[in-house]
Amino acid sequence: MTQEQLRLAESTAHTTPWKKFGPYLTERQWGTVREDYSPDGNAWDYVTHDMARSLAYRWGEEGLGGISDDRQLLCFAVGLWNGKDEVLKERLFGLTNGQGNHGEDVKELYYYLDSTPTHSYMRMLYKYPQQRFPYRKLVKENARRGRQEAEYELLDTGVFNKSRYFDVFIEYAKAGPDDVLAQITVHNRGPKAASVQVLPQLWFRNTWSWGYNPARPSLREQAPGTVLVEHAELGSYHFYCDEAPQLLFCENETNGPRLYNLPAEGRHFKDGINDYVVDGNTEAINTEQQGTKVAALYTLSVPSGQSRSVRLRLCQPPCEQPFADFDQVFATRKQEADEFYDCLQENLPPDPDARNVQRQAFAGMLWSKQFYYYDVSQWMNGDPAVLTPPPERRKGRNRQWSHLHNEDIISMPDKWEYPWYAAWDLAFHCIPLAMVDAEFAKQQLRVLTKDWYMHPNGQLPAYEWNFSDVNPPVHAWATWRVYKMDKKLRNNQGDTVFLESVFHKLALNFTWWVNRKDKSERNIFEGGFLGLDNIGVFDRSAPLPTGGFIEQSDGTSWMAMFALNMMRMALELARTNPVYQDMASKFFEHFLHIADAMTRGGDGLFNLWDEEDGFYYDVLHTPDEERTKLKVRSIVGLIPLFAVEVLDQELLDAMPEFTARARWVLDHRPHLAQLVARWEEPGKGARHLLGLLRRSRLKKLLQRMLDETEFLSEYGIRAMSRYHLEHPYVFSTDEDDFVVQYVPGEAESSMFGGNSNWRGPIWFPINYLIIESLQRFHFYYDSKFEIEYPTGSGTMLTLQEVAIALAGRLTKLLLKDENGRRPAFGHNELLQTDPHFRDYLLFHEYFHGDTGYGLGASHQTGWTGLIVRLLQLRGTE
Repeated sequence: MTQEQLRLAESTAHTTPWKKFGPYLTERQWGTVREDYSPDGNAWDYVTHDMARSLAYRWGEEGLGGISDDRQLLCFAVGLWNGKDEVLKERLFGLTNGQGNHGEDVKELYYYLDSTPTHSYMRMLYKYPQQRFPYRKLVKENARRGRQEAEYELLDTGVFNKSRYFDVFIEYAKAGPDDVLAQITVHNRGPKAASVQVLPQLWFRNTWSWGYNPARPSLREQAPGTVLVEHAELGSYHFYCDEAPQLLFCENETNGPRLYNLPAEGRHFKDGINDYVVDGNTEAINTEQQGTKVAALYTLSVPSGQSRSVRLRLCQPPCEQPFADFDQVFATRKQEADEFYDCLQENLPPDPDARNVQRQAFAGMLWSKQFYYYDVSQWMNGDPAVLTPPPERRKGRNRQWSHLHNEDIISMPDKWEYPWYAAWDLAFHCIPLAMVDAEFAKQQLRVLTKDWYMHPNGQLPAYEWNFSDVNPPVHAWATWRVYKMDKKLRNNQGDTVFLESVFHKLALNFTWWVNRKDKSERNIFEGGFLGLDNIGVFDRSAPLPTGGFIEQSDGTSWMAMFALNMMRMALELARTNPVYQDMASKFFEHFLHIADAMTRGGDGLFNLWDEEDGFYYDVLHTPDEERTKLKVRSIVGLIPLFAVEVLDQELLDAMPEFTARARWVLDHRPHLAQLVARWEEPGKGARHLLGLLRRSRLKKLLQRMLDETEFLSEYGIRAMSRYHLEHPYVFSTDEDDFVVQYVPGEAESSMFGGNSNWRGPIWFPINYLIIESLQRFHFYYDSKFEIEYPTGSGTMLTLQEVAIALAGRLTKLLLKDENGRRPAFGHNELLQTDPHFRDYLLFHEYFHGDTGYGLGASHQTGWTGLIVRLLQLRGTE
């Protein structure tokens, strides 16, 4: 085992808390629902970026390249000042949902470069302009641009011209679980010498101002360059700053005079360090050298092409010579990180670029952990001392979730644009996370099913903006996949305690779906927008302009997949507890009824499959009993692929009760037996296939999906067929025409606001499920099933070969081509060719359906991090 694997084992065994400190600080606490106490629920405007430096947050803290303990009591992050900006660079800047022409958008350049799963070593890069940061220019220009125009990015402003910027590398290494070393290295990439002030900051989250526990922790100067850290729960630490810089102290308290025109109750507010450095206000800091926030002030003059470093150490107990072994600890942890990833990438092709992409993807996943704190009951009722919410809150968002109390380290989609968990995003995160830290992946899947997360009615919380919204039910899929990955790592000893605990909660969630989303009790589901935002003709989360409801191909298919996942988990648990055979039978039969409904509409009158088109469509069910197929060819019609499971004869032989019941159902319900894809016919190795698609339908659907004039892009499967570029789908009512057209890039409609678009771009999670489903079908059919790839090419491939080919197209988005260019970087020559940019990766939310250019959230490594698995599959070519 590598040293990092040993640390993971110690962490799992709870013998050494190696994960106590980590990158748990978010990048944006402002503009979040948690901090919103407005009457209208406009979180973006209630706490703005300009207010952030002066407001003590109620629910969390933010910082640049920061870390904290796992309860976020003590925080550390980096501040910078180039001598020209109007404020310290203490947090990332970006546009709110209303300011961006494509929704919220971070306007910074930063990269996560490395991290081990225990965070024993971490490294990131922030690119800081030497000129004045163009805050107003970014806001003004993006406000001028419409939805059909490209976003105005930081690189477009010219502040990086002639390389007039600093590369600021922020690194951490642990000498022990309570001994964290930090190094900040500033490279001057510009043509002339330049100065910058580096301000490493240490502070306590404000836990004393809300009327519960008035005990105030303390930071105070003990010696030149040394801060004594005292906290009633954390204990005592020492914070050492190399070369004994000036220490600036203030309080993590709201500046009421600045924000609310309140009387000055004290002088040393949260923004005191900013006011001292930028404005020269000497009264803004506490000259008694104590407080709850401190910064070490380093002024670095960096010659052109050279670098300067700052060294710091936070440890318990105190060190007599804190920097004597500093360089050695860093060198050792870097080497151990290399050894860990060399072991992990052992089966990856010897391609340095592919290994770099995979390692940075893992880094993004691991850096995106966040301490997430939100107690809805307290948020609704307010705190004894302050923050009495307006009465409108009683009718506002999340009012039905008063039980919810979240206080955990959670994997975030993106700590700036999405600094809150999302249920279906999190399920996808757990697949790559399981490759590096299976215990953390399992913990993430468990936590959403805990009583203080999951609603008493069985619903999983969707995301902070509206916990009651509906995400695709992929939690069971992720649980089963992570269980199998972990079982392989544990020498085929499955963690059935984990599987069983999640299974029981997911059974409640399945019941919620059946009771709440199958209104007509026909096994046809209407889950709402299901995370696919603007993919449909209508806003599927809102009342339809026609009245009635939509029978969803995707909602119903997700439930078929859910049923099969639950069946398979039950069969695994039945290996040691036969009672689970009954549960497996229950989910098997439910799957059959959903399959029947998908084909015959549940009443034998109408179905979601269109034989002429060879495709699945949503069906609009109006109050006057009319049913209309909404003939939009989108991934909504491909999701039936995901409901597939293969059972081998050995497993069936070991489950006599389940097998007997299954045979009875198929013998006595022949209409159901006909709908299941070849249950009675054993495939290779006496395997049996359960799926929504029979062979003929599978072939028809794949012919469309693999057609380059429709779904198949050079870089993966598009969210919508390119056919709709020239042939938009139009649905007309008496009041309006509703048009759906192929849009390969940013959304051109305002449906759902924001920056999401499911009408053409390439999304990793859906592509990943397509690839996995093809592999499952191949596991049954083997070489007996071939399909033309691409459609019309004359080249016949097995489904496994198609899966590998699709993985190759997707990974091509971020890998260098034969000319050394990455499609995701587009035509930006700086990103493509500059040695200080070209090997640093961004993992975008989605990608242009024709060019592969990265779009949406720029750091959503969350589900785009699935590339780490696809790189391995690509390597099997």
